[in-house]
Amino acid sequence: MGGNSGQPGVHAYTSLAEDGPRAAGEPPRRPTGRLVMHSMAMFGREFCYAVEAAYVTPVLLSVGLPKSLYSVVWLLSPVLGFLLQPVVGSASDYCRAGWGRRRPYILALGVMMLLGMALYLNGDTVVSALIAEPRRKLVWAITVTMMGVVLFDFAADFIDGPIKAYLFDVCSHQDKERGLHYHALFTGFGGALGYLLGAIDWAHLKLGRVLGSEFQVMFFFSALVLTLCFTIHLCSIPEAPLRDTTKDDLPQPAPRDPPPPSDKTYEYGSIEKVGNGDAHSALKVQGEKTKSPADQIQSTMTMKSLLRALVNMPSHYRCLCISHLIGWTAFLSNMLFFTDFMGRIVYHGNPYSAHNSSQFLIYERGVEVGCWGLCINAVFSSLYSYFQKALVSYIGLKGLYFMGYLLFGLGTGLIGLFPNVYSTLALCASFGVMSSTLYTVPFNLMAEYHREEQEEQKQKAHAGVLDGGGRGQGLDCATLTCMVQLAQILVGGGLGFLVNMAGSVVVVVISASLVALMGCCFVALFVRYVQ
Repeated sequence: MGGNSGQPGVHAYTSLAEDGPRAAGEPPRRPTGRLVMHSMAMFGREFCYAVEAAYVTPVLLSVGLPKSLYSVVWLLSPVLGFLLQPVVGSASDYCRAGWGRRRPYILALGVMMLLGMALYLNGDTVVSALIAEPRRKLVWAITVTMMGVVLFDFAADFIDGPIKAYLFDVCSHQDKERGLHYHALFTGFGGALGYLLGAIDWAHLKLGRVLGSEFQVMFFFSALVLTLCFTIHLCSIPEAPLRDTTKDDLPQPAPRDPPPPSDKTYEYGSIEKVGNGDAHSALKVQGEKTKSPADQIQSTMTMKSLLRALVNMPSHYRCLCISHLIGWTAFLSNMLFFTDFMGRIVYHGNPYSAHNSSQFLIYERGVEVGCWGLCINAVFSSLYSYFQKALVSYIGLKGLYFMGYLLFGLGTGLIGLFPNVYSTLALCASFGVMSSTLYTVPFNLMAEYHREEQEEQKQKAHAGVLDGGGRGQGLDCATLTCMVQLAQILVGGGLGFLVNMAGSVVVVVISASLVALMGCCFVALFVRYVQ
């Protein structure tokens, strides 16, 4: 902006990527290798998730965590994520770090994941080495382990929003779809590898003896995979930072005549950008009803305006969030209790028997087989993600969304009604369909909504109509992602009550099936699909 056009304190922010001939167009097409590099973050994240699923319960039991604190461990992280994720998502929309808007947040959350794993996998060992008094050692071991689990869960759940927003920022519409498929593909591969390594008995291998225990072995692999994957991810695609154009341009006299409306550029999900010398004319067009761009930028960073943006979210975004909540509630209801279901219902074991009894050993065998079922889920999720690209041209996003919920609902229903080892393992493939669907289709729909609104913004700009939106793509991705935390809260708070009322874990699987089938109706009737 030339000078300040007679308006002190007015600042316009733009992305460095928009300088030059591509300023008004989409980002350039990204090579497949770059999209694969970008997807490595999902591989590392899901690998560490699988390690947590395999080891966090044994770790918590080994440090002597009271049963009364289990609900605190599993509910604290999703509650924090649900409350804070939209706030940080909105903040990342206006982050002016020289490294870009999303990558600083991704790096910070990746470090938090690493620290969380270090605490819950190594905390007991470190505390035992530092404290000799038994009671103090017990208190500190429980505290450090709980802090590690909560910190890891919080960061791992939180990081999905900035990763998706990063992809949306730097890719064209076609590359967004390709990138989301690669994300789902490597998510499945990461989970499968994590479950496979977790199933190995490291205590009787040389590496386990060298590092001390299987917990330290898994921390070594997790830290190595997470560091490599996130380093590759952060170096995958350059991210242009926002800059203040008032500090870059030399002062120039304000033009006598206002520039034509076509000189104004707008981009959905970003701060309104004002062309050279037209800040004063823009304010004239808006009149007294519209504040200056600097005031708009400042207002979007307040909690009041953030909540207003969430409440005033367009109805199609709201329906997409509700469908995502339904899907994750069904999926988590099944996944969090699946190994327990295998041990108790399919294998008829008893986790409350003496640890040297046959009933307890049978239960442990069922849990091990359940882990193989989760591995089947992860592998099939990757395979289905690959075939999604071919299926979408035939049945569209609506067909993919509906089919994912339907197959999961039917699969879990059959598992609950006919619990059998081989049929249950075979039907674990339906979990993979649902997993791949939840990781791709909702974000594909959001990308469609963003593209549609970008076209509307361009048309308004050519017509001379100003529209300074307060929501950004970071906020939208964070809002959609925090439905996962809300689902965890609902599952953690409700399923324990249902199990106690019914007296059987079967009610969990049946509930997951019913919720998924309800989701089929919702995605077919209420979710909007862009033609």
